[in-house]
Amino acid sequence: MEPLPELYSIFQGEVAAVTDYGAFIRIPGCRKQGLVHRSHMSSCRVENPAEIVDVGDKVWVKLIGREMKEDKLKLSLSMKVVHQGTGKDLDPNNVCLDQDERKRRAFRDYTSQKITLEAVLNTVCKKCGCKGHFAKECFMQPGGTKYSLIPEEEEEEGAAAGREGDKKISQAEESSKKRKKEKKKKKKHKAKQSSESDSDSSASDSDGAQPSSKRPRHSGTPSKAPKKKKKKKKHRK
Repeated sequence: MEPLPELYSIFQGEVAAVTDYGAFIRIPGCRKQGLVHRSHMSSCRVENPAEIVDVGDKVWVKLIGREMKEDKLKLSLSMKVVHQGTGKDLDPNNVCLDQDERKRRAFRDYTSQKITLEAVLNTVCKKCGCKGHFAKECFMQPGGTKYSLIPEEEEEEGAAAGREGDKKISQAEESSKKRKKEKKKKKKHKAKQSSESDSDSSASDSDGAQPSSKRPRHSGTPSKAPKKKKKKKKHRK
């Protein structure tokens, strides 16, 4: 059996192949190859491993894992915990590796628990007041959070157009009301002017149309009534 490097040992290897998920590194002294996953190539996120390394490049790596799968030994390598210029170990206590392992174990795949939406019923629940299900199938609990369906884009556009139409209608109604008020004011003003003119004409007619016979005649000197002479009575002695 070929001698393999010890776990967490650092060595320099040559890039044998580059894939979408990482790069395979030749281990010196044996024919085995180890995989540097793209998540262990750099401390930054790597989308394309070909942008980091190329076939024939020599890189410093650290052996971080050994695993037997289908009677084959698979070696895991890391580049981000080793200084690529000097080969110095940047994580001598393997703290970063432990953190990465915990994150990987804590991650759960929820693809099997996806919710598939079916045909929505045109009904209203009597318990929660939401649309799309019956009261016997209601998932709401008393005092819980209410959920409602997201309106489609067409419905939103229709609602927006309806609001704009309502605004235009309301503006037209307001303008018509203002016009009616102005007309009423003008009519009242004209009626007042006509009534005032009629009253002035009637007053002038009454002053100028009095008959001369009914007018009193005044003389220059007032007439004095004749005074009656008092008769003196003679007293007999």
